[in-house]
Amino acid sequence: MRSANGIVIATVAIQSTGRLKAWQVTTAKQKMLDHLDTGISVIAIAEACGLSRSHFSRMFKETTQVSPQQWLREQRLRKSKELLEGSTMMLAEIALECGFYDQPHFCRTFMRFEGTTPLAWQQQANLAV
Repeated sequence: MRSANGIVIATVAIQSTGRLKAWQVTTAKQKMLDHLDTGISVIAIAEACGLSRSHFSRMFKETTQVSPQQWLREQRLRKSKELLEGSTMMLAEIALECGFYDQPHFCRTFMRFEGTTPLAWQQQANLAV
């Protein structure tokens, strides 16, 4: 491309797929699972993947179709269901084990995403067995 004064201008287009590499997805998910009960910042996960926080968040969502926070919440709910189904732990213990702030936070989140309370879900799961 030539400018008005005859100087040649070169342009380079770098195309990014907007998706994480397989090792980055594995690293990110494993970091979140390793810190399921205590939580981990998106910044720490992004650094482990060699990316900025905002770039990592965009690419994670593009790759997995959910945000890092949503993926983590889904994993916490999945683990809580496993504990509800297979243990005699109290709801407060399950909440803390799965990284929720307290039992009411766990119950609100569970109700919002599952449409039922943890106790009702547990009773229904036990009837199905």
